[in-house]
Amino acid sequence: MAYKKDDRLNNYDVYPKVFAAGKEAVIHVRPLGGRQRFVPGETYRLVICALDGGEPDAFPATGDFREQSVTADGEGGFSFAHTFDREQAYYLRFLDAQGRRIEQFPVYCVAQDLAGRYPFIGDLHMHTTLSDGNQTPEVVAANYRRYGYDFTVISDHERYYPSLRAIERYRGAPIEMTIVPGEEVHLPPVKGKRNAVHIVNFGGEYSINALVEGTATGEVGKDLSTRAIREHDVPDVMSREEYEETIDRLASKAELPPEVDALPYTLCKWIFDQIRAANGLGIFAHPNWINNVFHVPEAFTDYMMAEKPFDAFEVLGGESYYEHNGFQTARYYEERAKGNRFPIVGSTDSHSSYESNRNAFICATIVFSPENERTALIASVKDFYSVAVDTISAEFRLVGEARFIRYGDFLLKNYFPLHDELCYEEGRLMKQYVTGTPAEREEALKGLCFITGRVKRLREKLFAF
Repeated sequence: MAYKKDDRLNNYDVYPKVFAAGKEAVIHVRPLGGRQRFVPGETYRLVICALDGGEPDAFPATGDFREQSVTADGEGGFSFAHTFDREQAYYLRFLDAQGRRIEQFPVYCVAQDLAGRYPFIGDLHMHTTLSDGNQTPEVVAANYRRYGYDFTVISDHERYYPSLRAIERYRGAPIEMTIVPGEEVHLPPVKGKRNAVHIVNFGGEYSINALVEGTATGEVGKDLSTRAIREHDVPDVMSREEYEETIDRLASKAELPPEVDALPYTLCKWIFDQIRAANGLGIFAHPNWINNVFHVPEAFTDYMMAEKPFDAFEVLGGESYYEHNGFQTARYYEERAKGNRFPIVGSTDSHSSYESNRNAFICATIVFSPENERTALIASVKDFYSVAVDTISAEFRLVGEARFIRYGDFLLKNYFPLHDELCYEEGRLMKQYVTGTPAEREEALKGLCFITGRVKRLREKLFAF
C-alpha cells in the first residue's frame, strides 16, 4: 500500500513487533547499517512505556513505565525479555546514563483473541476487462500484489468466471497472494423492474449470477467449470421465467414499510441468502454512490441496516468524493451508537489497477485471520475481525472498532512498509509470468520459486504467536 517508511525501520530490525498479553516476549534490536547509536559493551537504561496509561508522575493510577538495564551486544544491539500486560502500543525507549533519549521503537501487545490472527490486507471488490475494467483479471491480481495486497477478488459485473480465470492463470506458480473467486451480482429485471442495489459475492463457491440464464451463461455456458469451484450441490440454472416467478411470488408476500419497495428488497435478501448457501460473504456495496442521485434511497438503506440481510457493509470504497465514503462512515458510527453491530470492509471498486487511476488505491481492508485463505478470511470478517482503511488522502484513516483502528494504525506504520517491499517483487514477477514471452515467463517462474515464502517468514519473525 506504499505507506511512508519511517527511518527507524530502515536503521533497525526490531522483532518480534507484536506479541500476546501475559506471555513473556524476547525482543531483539539489531542495527541495519545506519549511524551507530549504541556502543557495544555499554549499558543503557531501557524504559518500556505503555502508550495508553499516560505519564506516571501525572497519572500514577494508570501510568505504566517499567525500567531495566540493558547492555549493547557486539553489533550495537540488544536482546531482552519482558511480559506485557494488556493490549496497547508500547514504546521501547533507550536512554543514556544521564537520562537522555537516544532512540525509541514502538511495539504492540494484543489480547488473546488476536494472538494467532495475522493482519492480511486486501480488496473485496474490483473489475477487469471482462466487464467494465481496463486490465485482464490476471494483470489486476499481479498489480495489486505489487502494491502490497495479500488477497483480492475479481468481482466483475454479472460474471463469476473472470475470477476463475485469474486463479487458473497462476495455478502453476508459487505465489503467496490469495485470489478469491467472486462477482458483483446483477440479476435480470423482474416484470421490467430492475434491482439497482449492488451486491458483491466474495468467495462464494458458485456463481449467483449464473443461477439465472443471462449474461454469464450466454457468454461461457452453464458448465460447472465456468460457474463454481465445487463439483456437487450447485443449484441448476433457472430459466428467466422460473426466476421471475420465484422473485415475484416472494415479493408479493413481503411485509415491508410503505417507503421500502418490495421487489428490490426481496431480491437483495434472496441474493444474500444464495451467497450464504454458497459459503460466501455477501457485501452490501456503496449505497451512497451518486449515479444521478444516490443509487440506493436513504429509506431503503435504513431498512437494510435494521434488518441486516447482508454479511458485511462496504463502508469505504469506489469513489473519492465526500458524499460517498464520508456519509457511509457517518452512518456506520451512528448505527454503532444505536447498538447495531455489523461487519465492515473497504474496497477500491477499482476499474483500473494502475497509478493513473485516481481511485485505484483509495480503500482496503485489513482482516485479522489465522491464515490468508478464502474460508478463513470470510469467517474472520463475519466474526468482526476486520477494519477498513481509507487512503484517499495522503494521511490514511481507519474505520471500524476502536481496538482495530489502534492496532491497524500501528501495523500500517510499522509492519506493512516492510511487508510491501517483499510483495512488490512478487507482483512484478506475477505480471511477467502471465504476459511475458516464453523465455520471460520461464524466468518469472524461477524467480517466484526462489522468493516464495518470504512474506510468511516475515510474519513469523514479527508476530510472536
